[in-house]
Amino acid sequence: MHYYDFQNLKLSALGFGAMRLPVIDGDDNRIDEPLAIEMVDYAYAHGINYFDTAWGYHGGNSERVLGRALARYPRESFFLADKFPGYDVSNFGKHEQIFAEQLERCGVDYFDFYLMHNVCELNIEQYLDDVKYGTLRFYAEQVRAGRIKHLGFSAHGNYETFMRFLEAYGDIVEFCQIQLNYMDWDFQNARAKVEELRRRGLAIMVMEPLRGGILVSLDDADLQPLRALRPNANVVEWAFSFVRNVEGVGTILSGMSDMDQLRENVALFEKEDTLTAEERDTLLALGRKLASAKGVPCTACHYCVSHCPKELDIPRLLELYNEHLSRPSFAFIAPMALGAMPLDKHPSACIGCGACADVCPQQIGIPEALADFARLMGE
Repeated sequence: MHYYDFQNLKLSALGFGAMRLPVIDGDDNRIDEPLAIEMVDYAYAHGINYFDTAWGYHGGNSERVLGRALARYPRESFFLADKFPGYDVSNFGKHEQIFAEQLERCGVDYFDFYLMHNVCELNIEQYLDDVKYGTLRFYAEQVRAGRIKHLGFSAHGNYETFMRFLEAYGDIVEFCQIQLNYMDWDFQNARAKVEELRRRGLAIMVMEPLRGGILVSLDDADLQPLRALRPNANVVEWAFSFVRNVEGVGTILSGMSDMDQLRENVALFEKEDTLTAEERDTLLALGRKLASAKGVPCTACHYCVSHCPKELDIPRLLELYNEHLSRPSFAFIAPMALGAMPLDKHPSACIGCGACADVCPQQIGIPEALADFARLMGE
């Protein structure tokens, strides 16, 4: 396992993301705990020392399961990251009780890394309001009290929002976690965010290096230019290779759902990986092509699902919507998949309330997308 220096610490280059743990019968709230613990054991044994969870992952059960898995190891031998769930603005003002419960769920006395989760257009005013909420002031106090070792934030939002947060709190945060991959280098202006973080001397953590699976679902036409450069490399290696070769990048988080994914990722991070200029340019060209082909940039984070009054599987519906838009010559896939769903779970069941869009890290106009999908499906 490769490591990088964060102050006086050595953090594993590959981080264990606990957002997509193995589940039972497809239920995101029911983690397959024995398998999840087996994965944590394998990760720990192979040098991963950075573990990342959050309040809303798996309906709150990610924190509990990860905490139980790590409790069997010396506390000083791993680094645990958690987050304040600011993606839901109703949580502002509840930071004290949320933080106390997170410590209890994880079974720890402190967090090594703690993030303001998903700073974006939806919540920037709440994050900046130190009079009404005092969110950052509270967490800075936890740093002084030793209950947080390092304070940072994650950002899916646009560059202007990202800069507003940094201008307000750049002197108290030590790192930032951004969505970074060869598709989002231009699509979400990750390039500018990286440059600003480097300028400020802040550590760069990475989320969504595989773009929620989009970058591992390439067709033959997409793969041909890559195969000409590295015949033996697969899509996962290409995606990680791009991120690993961005200057200033530290821990790269991957939400792994099974042992095969974990083993493959560990093997990649056990070897050196240098990207040539030609390879980088080829990946960026492919990223621009993919961004233009996809209907909406959903990463299947599932934040929207718990806020949907109709209990729609929104990530799956958006996946099918993108599939339908990006591959018109194979337009049977979405209708076939919808045919296996009850009518009250179709895109036409959306009532357009917008609760899903309010918590979407990607700022997707979900009701509009579902309405368009329904129209395309003749509903």
